Amino acid sequence: MSEGKPVRTVVILGAGAMGSLFAARMAKAGIGVTLVDVNEQRLAMIARDGLVLSDNDGTSHIAIDARLAGDVAGPIDLILLFTKSLHSAAAARSLAHLAKDGPTALTLQNGLGNAEALAEVFGPERVLMGTAHVPAELEPPNKVISAGFKHVHLGGYTPAAQVLAAPVADALALAGFSPTVAEDAPAAVWSKLAFNASLNALALVAGASNADMNNEWGKRIAHAIVAEAVAVAAAAGIALDGAEIVATVDQALAEHGHHKASMLQDYEAGRPTEIEFINGAVAREGERLGVPTPVTATLADIVRLMEARAQRA
Repeated sequence: MSEGKPVRTVVILGAGAMGSLFAARMAKAGIGVTLVDVNEQRLAMIARDGLVLSDNDGTSHIAIDARLAGDVAGPIDLILLFTKSLHSAAAARSLAHLAKDGPTALTLQNGLGNAEALAEVFGPERVLMGTAHVPAELEPPNKVISAGFKHVHLGGYTPAAQVLAAPVADALALAGFSPTVAEDAPAAVWSKLAFNASLNALALVAGASNADMNNEWGKRIAHAIVAEAVAVAAAAGIALDGAEIVATVDQALAEHGHHKASMLQDYEAGRPTEIEFINGAVAREGERLGVPTPVTATLADIVRLMEARAQRA
């Protein structure tokens, strides 16, 4: 995609809740969307029956092109990565044959390391990174539900990539999201990382919903993790507003009590968690930079113990 060129064709990697939501909304807006996954049965069903989108605008049935990565032909304007972080590198490599045409590649995933995975394949000057504060729930077999927040923050992985953000933001706005082009995308990613680290591992270890953690003990642990993440980010030269992140954590606990963190959902479903890309990533960066992260690192180790035990069962 050349600088300033509108986004007309998009490949979305990952047919989970977020990938399906973005695919449905962008296709509904008239953008050419191809949804890619490794689950051939699911791809065949989506290609045959489309997606059912239920959001604040009502319910829509949307036809979607769905296929394996090797069957996607270029050129493509935008590649949007929505796999679990532990699959990011393999997912990016699966579309390496499109790199010659210079697409923009965007990650809105949780955790660290996703932009780096895209940069290895498509080049750092073609990569955007950011966050999506967008609820999405997949209702099998092909319905995706979303209501409320539609905020997306995105910006360049490198200064050279920043110019690519505006056309992507325009496409997301056309699809009904509320995008903001962030001058400091790493800060947006780290703010979301601090939020996720504060609640995800804690929820898994405690087997708790947000409401179960909305007390002095849960908040004390969550706030300590935020403080550790803010300190690590500062050592890396990234300034975060710790008070704002804490306020967001408290709001989530108070207003979304029924919510179960994605890491807990993955663990209960027997899926690998993203602990290494969230709490584990904060702890590793802290160790590299000489910043203690005792609460974050301890919770990461407890999650590792629980996952190892579950694998032996």
